[in-house]
Amino acid sequence: MSSQYDICLDIGGTKVLGVVFDGSGREVCRIKKKTKSQGDDMGNVEQVIVSVVDELLAQAGIAKKEIHAIAAGAPGVINSESGIVMFSPNLPWRDYDIRTPIAKRYGAPFYIGNDVNVGVLGEHAYGVAKGAENVVGFFVGTGMGGGLILNGELFCGTDYKGAEFGHMVLVDEGPLCNCGQRGCLEALSSKRGMSAYILEQAARGRKTEMADKIENGVFKSKMLKKALANGDEVAVEAVSRACHYLAIATGNMINAISPDIVLYGGGVIEAVGDIFLEKIRAEVERYCMPSIFESVRIEQAALGDDSVLYGALSLIKGDSD
Repeated sequence: MSSQYDICLDIGGTKVLGVVFDGSGREVCRIKKKTKSQGDDMGNVEQVIVSVVDELLAQAGIAKKEIHAIAAGAPGVINSESGIVMFSPNLPWRDYDIRTPIAKRYGAPFYIGNDVNVGVLGEHAYGVAKGAENVVGFFVGTGMGGGLILNGELFCGTDYKGAEFGHMVLVDEGPLCNCGQRGCLEALSSKRGMSAYILEQAARGRKTEMADKIENGVFKSKMLKKALANGDEVAVEAVSRACHYLAIATGNMINAISPDIVLYGGGVIEAVGDIFLEKIRAEVERYCMPSIFESVRIEQAALGDDSVLYGALSLIKGDSD
């Protein structure tokens, strides 16, 4: 039977993860490859994408004519209607049409959206937010991503620039964020924000095993997990501070949206989500109206690293319906 396989991709600044799903939504195989996104060559990441798709086809024994569709999530501001990546912070893509060459090469439709939006869509279609009408998603990683489902539909805002919860200003004279503002949630609660706090405390002479684990402004999530298990006082403080501001941001979003569920995903949550959710749940009620809080669930993303892949599958299925 032809046209029965979907190929879903999670495109990042350091890797491309690809999975083949059969017509029933079962995983057939997967491949991960490192990206080489240095410099201004916009085509080099595209070459990695092509390489991943070609290897997936070979590994699964699938011919091009058997591809139903290809879909992906990638970082940045992405026009999901045109397939043009207007800007990506971690990839050398500016006003880059990624859809046309991929669709042409494989003779199949190609869908693409912002990775966090697509990840929240995955949780809504297949994960912890399945069946919910209104969903707020925070993805805690190197930065802080946001995603929003309203009335059962992904909300991207004007020019696909919406749901940037990470740049909600919580402390007007707080730490400088990469976006140029001060006191953003990202500058306080992401890996960058926690790393800055840890280094600041280390510079004051406080001992912490995390200080020499920070490279290029961030730590690996597994290092944070280890430090917390060891009772590292500065690491515990960094996490408590991050969760405090996440609780405030969550309360603001609950008041604004009255969602069915607020979910948390990303690398940090994958590593230490139980600790984060316990701290956030303990505080968040202080920052939202009791009558609204009563109807909200606060949960950890269920699909982990695969949320973007399943969101990509949802992009395909949604367009096919």
